[in-house]
Amino acid sequence: MTQRRTLTNQLALSMLASDGIAAIWRLHMAAADAHQTGNPAAADALQDIVEAAEEAWLRAEGAREFAA
Repeated sequence: MTQRRTLTNQLALSMLASDGIAAIWRLHMAAADAHQTGNPAAADALQDIVEAAEEAWLRAEGAREFAA
C-alpha cells in the first residue's frame, strides 16, 4: 500500500470514528463544492477519502451482519 493510500485510509477511518456515516455525506458535499469552485485537485483528494470511508463503512456493516 502506498504512503498516500495509507494516509487516505487513516483520514477516512478517523473521520468515521468521530462522525460516523455523516462524515461520508460531508465528504461528498466538500468534494462537490471543491469541484464547483474550480479546485479539481482538492475534489479528487476528497473523493479518494470518501471512497476509502465508504469501503470501510461497508466492511464494518458486513462484519456486523455476519456476527449476528
